Amino acid sequence: MIIKTVAATLLAIATSSIFLLFSPTPKSFYHSLFISSSLSDNVSISSHLHTLTRRPHVAGQEANAEAAAYVLSIFASSSIKTHIAPYPVALTYPVSRSLTLTPSPQEPQSQINFNLQQEIYSGDPYADVAHEVLPTFHAFAKSGTVTAPVVYVNYGSLEDYEVLKQMGVNVSGSIVLARYGKIYRGSIVQTAFEAGAVGVLVYTDRKDYGGGGGEGKWFPDGKWLPPSGVQVGTVYNGLGDPTTPGWTSSEEGERLSDDEVEKAGDVPLIPSLPVSAADGETILRAIGGQVANDDWQGSEDAPTYKVGPGPGIVHLSYTGKQVIGTIENVIGVIEGTEEPDRFVILGNHRDAWTFGAVDPNSGTAALLEIAQRLGKLQKRGWKPRRTIVLCNWDAEEYGLIGSTEWVEENRQMLASRAIAYLNVDSAVYGPGFWASATPQLDELLKQATQQVQDPDNSSQTIYQSWVGSSSSPMIDRLGSGESDFAAFVQHVGIPAADMAFGKGYPVYHSMYDDFIWMQKFGDPMFQRHVAVASLWGLVALWLADAEFLPFNYLSYALELQRHMKDLEDELPDKNINLAPLFKSIEELKKAATKINSQREEIEQHKGWQFIGKNDHFKVRELNDRLMMAERAFTDQDGLLGRSWYKHLIYGPSKHDDYGSKSFPGIDEAIEKAKSLKTAESRKLVQHEVWRVARAVRHASQIINGELT
Repeated sequence: MIIKTVAATLLAIATSSIFLLFSPTPKSFYHSLFISSSLSDNVSISSHLHTLTRRPHVAGQEANAEAAAYVLSIFASSSIKTHIAPYPVALTYPVSRSLTLTPSPQEPQSQINFNLQQEIYSGDPYADVAHEVLPTFHAFAKSGTVTAPVVYVNYGSLEDYEVLKQMGVNVSGSIVLARYGKIYRGSIVQTAFEAGAVGVLVYTDRKDYGGGGGEGKWFPDGKWLPPSGVQVGTVYNGLGDPTTPGWTSSEEGERLSDDEVEKAGDVPLIPSLPVSAADGETILRAIGGQVANDDWQGSEDAPTYKVGPGPGIVHLSYTGKQVIGTIENVIGVIEGTEEPDRFVILGNHRDAWTFGAVDPNSGTAALLEIAQRLGKLQKRGWKPRRTIVLCNWDAEEYGLIGSTEWVEENRQMLASRAIAYLNVDSAVYGPGFWASATPQLDELLKQATQQVQDPDNSSQTIYQSWVGSSSSPMIDRLGSGESDFAAFVQHVGIPAADMAFGKGYPVYHSMYDDFIWMQKFGDPMFQRHVAVASLWGLVALWLADAEFLPFNYLSYALELQRHMKDLEDELPDKNINLAPLFKSIEELKKAATKINSQREEIEQHKGWQFIGKNDHFKVRELNDRLMMAERAFTDQDGLLGRSWYKHLIYGPSKHDDYGSKSFPGIDEAIEKAKSLKTAESRKLVQHEVWRVARAVRHASQIINGELT
């Protein structure tokens, strides 16, 4: 017996020695190497950004195709299998614009004609290509000519119109002047239309973007938007090609007519134009009537804002053209060795309204840095367990078109194989890290930020600066439609995260968003770019290489419980029964605790033993449950009146596409019930509660992995 025991022990020792002798380099070694200073390169990132932003590169234009070719070349040179995924999609461009103001109908000779030009500053290194910047416009704006008195509507939100109503101001038949900064510009135009306006002007107030009229200096002397700067952008309220809603755009495929697109309700039905702070202020001086509330006023040296209507009369004319243009997504694939049918996807868009140094090419430069680092890891022997997909999207600025078309084309494959989507739109706006995620990724983000040095304070990690004086960092949720995560989360139900340094910047979507601005004010040493690349790539590596997916649905359940407290406060009728939803969240909490225990049990069982087929199966099966649980939060019918949005936990506000809502279907039903005050509307709230409760229960069933 003793001899057998000794023999078994010697065999175990010998086996362990052989295993250690011939075992591959641990993945953790490569992960540490990935974020090390030996692989990171701020000079390379700076060079990428400089190359990408030499010319304005709007979707569908030659300069953007050149940028796509550059991205493809960097992917390919990094030993990444790369291809272009093209789509023929609807894009719009400006043909003509004019804007005139008659300050007083009694003095028509005092008419002011606005030139609608962004001024080139002295010494501008991009002056030679400034003519390539498109005239300021709103993509998908309605062509038309309108003349009407002006009403000032603050930020153009639903609440702002309620204030005007209480003041007795009638917006119907007017052209509204709204300042940008609180809600999505497409929502500004849509809300104005619903209020009866015939046209919309959206301007950037100096208080928000121009340094407040104080000591803040304008670019290039300071970071603030010059008075002539204009924020352009889309006013389309949908996602993807508006002529192919819900299906992939292709050469021979079905496409809606212009009339059908308008009837669908996602493109504006009144003309609009973006204007500068200087032009907006000139128009404000011509508006009389009641003085606007204090929180509607501008900077200290601005005129007193009044709401109108009139006496100033504005003549607005806009003509645009719609074309079917080719956009190009650049896709790079590093195939997994053990689970090639499981995808970890990283994405950033490439197209910009002008030069795009912040939005989006700070993110593109970081993506290229990741590609190059992964290429170096491959040369040292690393191969991912799961497949990593690098995506550089096109036509995001028009309405997330490139990513949405790709997701719609690959919907079934993604639904069955995608582990997570990691998005970085603009990597760097300025100092201060922030992140958004679906809640099962919260702990992963916290752990990853503890591994990467804060670029603005070498004595601490990103996590330490992110947390600050609080006990835990604030992680936002991905309910909005403001970036390319939308199709992944809200249409298919794929776990996702989004991250950046800084949040918002004054020269957003203007011709001053160039390399010089980034070099002087956004990230002079490009260390924030390096940090984003390190963190973004590290999260991807952990997801791609970890034996067990690092998802924690206990975080999800706790987050849903917090959302429930907010929901209770919003209910229009205390007779609405929330018990089904409370119960389903408790079930999710139990399921999350159970699967965490199962994972620990498998890990303990393995110990020093050889990993048999049965263990591999158990790991794979458990991971599949973690991967698929997020899908259960989607519903095939989608949100009421917005069927493309399938996610019942997180979605955009109906009145602000950039606003994230928890339980968006319930939220919308509550709003309707408060307005209508009918039994039928209250019944709709209860129905939406049941729908969400069923979705949460289905997620628990998937996590449990058992049939009922």
